[in-house]
Amino acid sequence: MPDPEAEEPVPEAEEPDIAAPLHPAALDLLAGLRALDPRLLLSERDILRLAPGASTWLERGIAPAAIARKLVADLPEHIRHPASVLAYRLTAMLPPPLPAAPPEPEKAPAPHPLQNCDSCERAFRAPEPGRCGDCRVVRSAA
Repeated sequence: MPDPEAEEPVPEAEEPDIAAPLHPAALDLLAGLRALDPRLLLSERDILRLAPGASTWLERGIAPAAIARKLVADLPEHIRHPASVLAYRLTAMLPPPLPAAPPEPEKAPAPHPLQNCDSCERAFRAPEPGRCGDCRVVRSAA
């Protein structure tokens, strides 16, 4: 019969999986949330656990300040587990990635440069100097 007074070994806490590459600002963002709301004081372990979610936001081009504002907005009055609230918000409020930028429309070819007509000095557009359309018509009729 086991001794009831013998202490059971305390299970070791799992280390957060940070195998996924993290955005450099993710850890700073999460650690800095306590400056915006003191209730969001997170342990180092919680920060490491939440960092992949914050990295996803940052990789989608969202500024750290915008993420912080979104995470601390409208928090409940009493927070027992700030890391759980933030974990939920990081996944539930994740905006979609931006759509691919549409291809740029083809540019119209540049117009020919302005030339002065060799006969009448009128300006016209042409790839090379010469005569304007009126002077060419007059010359070909003559």
